[in-house]
Amino acid sequence: MPWIDTHCHLDAPEFGPDHALALAARAQAAGRGVALCVLPAVGVFDFDTVRAFAHRTGDAYALGIHPLFVPRADDGDLDRLDAALAAHAGDPRLVAVGEIGLDFFVPGLAEPAMRARQLHFFRRQLQLARRHGLPVIVHTRRSVDQVLRQLREIGAGTHWNGIAHAFNGSGQQAQAVLAQGLKLGFGGAMTFDTARQLRQLATGLPLEAIVLETDAPDIAPQWLYVRQSERAAGRPQGLNTPAELPRIAETLVALRGLPLADIEAATTANALAALPRLRALLQAGPPAQATIVADEKSR
Repeated sequence: MPWIDTHCHLDAPEFGPDHALALAARAQAAGRGVALCVLPAVGVFDFDTVRAFAHRTGDAYALGIHPLFVPRADDGDLDRLDAALAAHAGDPRLVAVGEIGLDFFVPGLAEPAMRARQLHFFRRQLQLARRHGLPVIVHTRRSVDQVLRQLREIGAGTHWNGIAHAFNGSGQQAQAVLAQGLKLGFGGAMTFDTARQLRQLATGLPLEAIVLETDAPDIAPQWLYVRQSERAAGRPQGLNTPAELPRIAETLVALRGLPLADIEAATTANALAALPRLRALLQAGPPAQATIVADEKSR
């Protein structure tokens, strides 16, 4: 089975305003067997961009308001999200509501007023996911317990589909998230030897709990990471792209002692379970990606 990058931001500024770098990165990823990428929006300003990009590259997308962008959003943006989900309900490439969630790591976002505002946006977006029958892609940085509380309250004991993106909680929290129905996203952070708790989770959790992601261009794997002192001296940070996914998967291979093919098959099956609309996209084949690869190779 091919690889699926369940979370990447190819529309991010790091890839440049004309998207040439992003298209080249997508072409390279397709050449390494990454058949699908999921492109989550972060605010209403990029709803059209991620949708257009996914259609151009044969990928999938999600629509939502990221907690880091809640300070610049208003309730009208929630209405616009509702309208966009309704307008594109028939689009097979729309696979989730995301990226949504809570972030209590950034100091400004951890203040009481902003925590309350984040909770308001998160709850409304969970309700929209229920209304439109879509899975969720959830951001849980320093906020797993509160995310769980909202999932339980809005879900009222029913099952969720989706992914807890870049999961880095405790083993107990991991089990609680899994009990809600979500898969856990693992990516570049897992490649660092110092990420002991995360690597223990990647080793000990049931394999059916895990999906793979790059969060490109963010969360660079160990081989691309450049320390702040080196960046200050002029060494650039390596650009994380979906093409890094198979190598990230090799860390999971080493941790679990399983063949690469088994990791590939399991994590792809898990992604299809978490985001069911991906199955039809995967079965439809990669004509768009093949075109991109051919275009890039011809330059």
